[in-house]
Amino acid sequence: MGESQVVNQLNISFEDEVNMANNSTSWREKYKRWIEIGFNAVLILVCLSAATLLGELYYREGGKSTWMNSLVQMVGFPILFPILFLKKREENRDDEHMHKNSNNKNPSVWMFLSVYVFLGVLLGGSCMLNAVGLLHLPVSTFSLISASQLGFNALFSFFLNSQKITTYIANSIILLTISSILLVFQPDDSSSADSSKGKGYVLIGFICTLFGSAGYALLLSATERIFRNIMKKRTLKEVMSVVIWQSFFATCAILIGLFASGEWRWIKTEMNEYKLGQVSYVMTLVWNALAWQIYTIGLLSLIIKVSALFANVITALSVPLIPLLALIFFNEKMSGVKVISIILAIWGFLSYGYQQYLDGVKLKTELSKAKEEAQLSLVETGLNHRAN
Repeated sequence: MGESQVVNQLNISFEDEVNMANNSTSWREKYKRWIEIGFNAVLILVCLSAATLLGELYYREGGKSTWMNSLVQMVGFPILFPILFLKKREENRDDEHMHKNSNNKNPSVWMFLSVYVFLGVLLGGSCMLNAVGLLHLPVSTFSLISASQLGFNALFSFFLNSQKITTYIANSIILLTISSILLVFQPDDSSSADSSKGKGYVLIGFICTLFGSAGYALLLSATERIFRNIMKKRTLKEVMSVVIWQSFFATCAILIGLFASGEWRWIKTEMNEYKLGQVSYVMTLVWNALAWQIYTIGLLSLIIKVSALFANVITALSVPLIPLLALIFFNEKMSGVKVISIILAIWGFLSYGYQQYLDGVKLKTELSKAKEEAQLSLVETGLNHRAN
């Protein structure tokens, strides 16, 4: 009896040590995951704000080409190649092993090509519409209207990805819609002498920004569906491939528009007449392109680690940030209508975010319940074997 008690105590202490080690490892993994999520969220907010403000700076200091301002939003995609190639080497062996043990047929080259072209044209169109909107609107107004992307994403996710529209999601959509519509009735707060930001162009800017936000939301929802139904996996390599190819086709579409419109002839003149000088003209475009690509990397990381919806929610956090930065750097006026619009947008964001929190708690509860049921099933199976 003494020896058996000692053995049992040793077994119990060994199991406790194993459980403690597993718990400490899981906590480390959780902290590491949330640190990475927080870092990518900050990256998104900083780079999106910087890219939007640099786009406004381009127009304010003499830039006039909407095609050029659209082009910089995606032309920097070659900087993503090193990340793709490094990851490709790490995953090649895993892919070979998966192909050997899988009977699933890969989609055809034509299927991939059609997907990339569709996403590229959609991305290029959204970037062009946003560039036109930014030309005709103050940057703070542009940012607030862009927040409607969150509502559009919920709608498109409902139709494409079978996401439920709950009370909180519906409340978010209504608030973001009212927030955007209010901006049409605000007084002309442009501090620029440029006629492109006058009252007569506000409606054009509003419509273009609204459709640009809808297009980008459709892009995110369509990408989510493509990964689920066509790609069948969501590794970094797959996501990077989609982004690079869609950026390539979007760049081609914008370049065709740039040359077809004849705006390429004005680039040299525009550079010479740029108020901050030729070097500043080039650096504004270069830093704008880099900011958009770093923003893309952060967005992709959140899509992989969490979801497209969560990434879109983080993007919406820029709603109060960009107007404040525009107030500081461009001395834009903060009208009462704009303040109300910001409050409604933040309220809509919080409503949307709270629904995501509830979904996460529900999923965690379901997983915990399933785990408990599986453990009880194992215990019952063991007892039955002993009884027999």
